[in-house]
Amino acid sequence: MRRLLSRLRISAEAWWLGLWPPASPAVNAREQWRAFFGAGGGILVTALLARWLDTAMLAGGAAWIAAPLGASAVLVFAVPASPLAQPWSVVGGNALSALVGSVCALLIPDPAVAGAVAVALAIAVMFRARCLHPPGGAAALLTALTGAKPEFALFPMLTDSLLLVMAGMLYNEFTGRRYPHRGAAQPVAKPASRFSSADLDAALAHYNQVLDVSRDDLEEILEFAEAAAYERNFGHLLCVDIMTRSPVTARVSTPLEEAWRLMRERRIKALPVVDQSQRVVGILTVADFMRHAGLDQHEGVAERLLALVKRDAKAALGMPDTVGRIMTRGVRVISGDRRVAELVPLFSEAGHHHIPVIDADKQLVGIITQSDLVKALYQATRPAD
Repeated sequence: MRRLLSRLRISAEAWWLGLWPPASPAVNAREQWRAFFGAGGGILVTALLARWLDTAMLAGGAAWIAAPLGASAVLVFAVPASPLAQPWSVVGGNALSALVGSVCALLIPDPAVAGAVAVALAIAVMFRARCLHPPGGAAALLTALTGAKPEFALFPMLTDSLLLVMAGMLYNEFTGRRYPHRGAAQPVAKPASRFSSADLDAALAHYNQVLDVSRDDLEEILEFAEAAAYERNFGHLLCVDIMTRSPVTARVSTPLEEAWRLMRERRIKALPVVDQSQRVVGILTVADFMRHAGLDQHEGVAERLLALVKRDAKAALGMPDTVGRIMTRGVRVISGDRRVAELVPLFSEAGHHHIPVIDADKQLVGIITQSDLVKALYQATRPAD
């Protein structure tokens, strides 16, 4: 019973909070002023031109602007990226809805019923014509309640909508907004993402609601949000933060038997080779041992490997006896103050497994393995508790 009451209380609080205004739009004052001047200027230009057309061509006998155009202006100038604000949505949504409303006014005597039917049918028509536009509902209701004739759909609704769209194209282009809004003409480099376009399509199909944002914009927003989270959690992480400090090392003159023993005892697969100044001159890995033991010859590999690390067998077989003779000299190193993100292509594409870390004096201070990188990636990407 207590659990049920607690759930009811939480639901009631959520419902009550939903009645309050949402957070302010994430746009700066400049964008707000841009929308302010654009909507006002767009309506002014539309009204002046429509009035001139009415006077010059229709002898001043018709209404030259309709109230739904004010709502259209909000979309065209304040949210030009919205699918509901695109030119066909504005023109088709307003004109077709007005036509639907006038037909309903002719066929249904009761204005209340005519208005309700007009709005419902206008939504259906806009869905089918792919021009869903919220002010279209107002256009349908206006024509149904006033009993406007079908000519009202042509002038002022169609004419005003065309004029408003043209004003929106000019103003948005002048102020740096794409209108009509389309994706970038040229493909741009996108941040790495853990979801694909198919994943987004599946999510939208599951959501099954009209969104006031285009699919491409939504995908871009999600990708950059993920990139921002990646940068926050992982982008500022430095190599010095994840490296293994004071790694086990060897010298050029270290006997192979001793080097092999160190690697087995410490359970490591690589030994940085340093000089007397602790500067990296090479790296010794298990692969180096296997290569000199003749890994490509399957027969007797174990015996040759054993001989390679045994002092008494090396002389008889003419095998190298020190680390300097088999180590890899062209070793890749990285500074401790470099970002960990720079290691990803080195491990994933360049084929490195161990990368020594050096300080400003080029002295060895640590080593980073694939395991260190995987651990850092996991900690950076796992959900917060």
